Amino acid sequence: MMATLPPRSGPTRPTASLETEVLIIGGGATGAGIMRDLALRGIHSLLIDKKDLCAGASGGNHGLLHSGGRYVFSDPQSAIECREEGHILKRVLPQCIEQTGGLFVAVDGDDEGFAADFAGLCAAAGIACTPLLPAEARELEPALSERVVAAYQVPDATIDPFRLALENVNQARLVNGSIYRPHTEVVAFEKSGDVIVSALCRDNRSGETVRIVAQQFVNAGGAWAMDIARLAGCDDVRLLYSKGTLLVTHDRMIRRVINRLRPPADGDILVPGGTVSILGTTSLRTDALNAVQPTVDEINRNIREGMAMVPALAHARYIRAFSRVRPLLQAGGGADDRQATRGFALIDHHSQGIANLCTITGGKLTTYRLMAEKTADLVAARIGNTAPCRTAVDIVPDGEACRWTEPGAAPKLWYRAGDPDDTILCECEMVPQSAIDQIVRCAPGAEAEMTLEAIALRSRAGKGPCQGSFCGIRIASHLYDRGYYRDRTGLLHMRDFFNERFKGQRAVIWGQQMAQMELAEALHCGLLGLDCLDSPSETVTEGEAQS
Repeated sequence: MMATLPPRSGPTRPTASLETEVLIIGGGATGAGIMRDLALRGIHSLLIDKKDLCAGASGGNHGLLHSGGRYVFSDPQSAIECREEGHILKRVLPQCIEQTGGLFVAVDGDDEGFAADFAGLCAAAGIACTPLLPAEARELEPALSERVVAAYQVPDATIDPFRLALENVNQARLVNGSIYRPHTEVVAFEKSGDVIVSALCRDNRSGETVRIVAQQFVNAGGAWAMDIARLAGCDDVRLLYSKGTLLVTHDRMIRRVINRLRPPADGDILVPGGTVSILGTTSLRTDALNAVQPTVDEINRNIREGMAMVPALAHARYIRAFSRVRPLLQAGGGADDRQATRGFALIDHHSQGIANLCTITGGKLTTYRLMAEKTADLVAARIGNTAPCRTAVDIVPDGEACRWTEPGAAPKLWYRAGDPDDTILCECEMVPQSAIDQIVRCAPGAEAEMTLEAIALRSRAGKGPCQGSFCGIRIASHLYDRGYYRDRTGLLHMRDFFNERFKGQRAVIWGQQMAQMELAEALHCGLLGLDCLDSPSETVTEGEAQS
C-alpha cells in the first residue's frame, strides 16, 4: 500500500558509554521479568531491545495464560509448570489477567480415546478438570458447535503481554533505577580472556554507537538468542524456529478460552481478549526470522479448523492477522514442531570459555516468571548477591502509565476524570488525549520522540476495527499541536504506523474489512499523499507538516 521508510543515513555519531551491573538483551516478557527480579534483589540492570518491548513472540501470541491442559499429553513437565506459574501470576499480576476459565471440547470425528484420557492426565499434573455434558458446555458457551461430543472445564485465563512487560519494567525502574533502552541492538562483544567486558550496540533510530559495560550479560533474545550467542563466540544455543499465524475478530465471540480436544493442530484455540477474540495458531518451520507475514492459506486453515468448534467463525469479520516466530529447543529434529518441548533452557556458556554470559531460551509466556527467576538466581550467584527471589510473592504495583493497554480501561478513566477538554483521539477504543500525553511523558521506554507505533504498543490506539485509520491522523496532529512533533518526521511516523497496520490486514481484506481498507487508502494516499512522502521531488516544511 505504501513504501517502506528507508533506513536513516548519515555519519555514525560518537560512541556513547553506559555502565550497569547486568546487561539484559531482549525486551520480551522474559527479559522484562529478569529486570524486575534483579531489581528486587538490589541488582541494577540495563534492558535493551533492537526494536521495543514485546516485538517478538511475547507480543504476537494468543495472550493465553495456560492452565497446562494443552501439554498434558505431550509435555507433562511443562503442564505442571504452567499450572504452578498460572496460580502465581493470578496473584501477583491481577491487573494483567482476566480469569475467563477455559473449555477443552472434542467434536464429532475427533479421537474418542484422546478425549477419554484427558481428565486422568490433568489429574496427574494437578490441573483442575471438570467433565461437562455437551449440552452443559453449550449452555456456558452458546457459540459452540452442535457437533461437540465431549467437554472439560479447566482454569485457563487470558493475559495482556504488553502490560505485563510494561509493569515489570516499571517496577524495576522504581525500585532501583534500572533502565530500559529501546532500539538498541548488540552488534559485537569486547572480551578479555574468559570475560565479556562490554557490548557494542547500535541505536537503530539515531545510528549512534553505544558501548555498554557490565559485570554480567544475559541473552534473552527469544528467536534471536542463537544469533546473539554466536556474536559472543558461543555455538551451544541450538534452536528451531516455528512460525505461528493468528487472526483477530471484530467481536468478542466467546466468554472463555476454547481449546480443541485433540493433538495440537492449526486453528485449535480461540481466546477472548477484551472486546475481540484471537484464533490460531499455525505452526510452520522457518528460518526467516525478520520476514514473517500472514498468508491467505494460513488464514484459511485457521478458520476452517476453528469453525468446527465455533461455526460462527466462518462468517466473522476479521480485522487483523499477525505472525511471529517461536523459538523451540532443538532436540530430536522431527518434522512436527508441535511435538517439540515447550520447556526452557538456561545455558551458562562455561563450556564455551565465557564466565559472565548466560542464555535463557525456549519456554512460553505463561512460564516467563519462572524463566526469569532461574536466570536471576544464576546471575546473582555469580556476583555474590544472596538475596532471595521475591517475584512469586511480591505484588506488582499498578503503573500509572502502563494501564492504557487494558481493553476498556481508557473510557472508564476518561469518564472518571470528567474533563470536557480531554478529546477522544481513538474512537474505537476510546483513547483520550490525556492517555497519549501520559505515555509520551513517562511510560517505560518513553523517548525524546516516540513513534506512533511505540505509542500504540503502550495503549489501545489502533487496535479497533479501523486499525488506526482515523486515530493515527488524530494522534499525530495532537503531537504536532503539543510541539512534540515539529517537522517531517512526524509524518513519516504516521506513514510507518499505517504500513504496520496494513501488514496485519493484507491477508484478511474481504467483506466489511475491504470497505474499511478502501476508506483508509483514500484517506492516507488520496488525501494525505503519504505513499509519496519520500519521493525525491517531495519536500515538506515544518509549516506544511503542522497544517
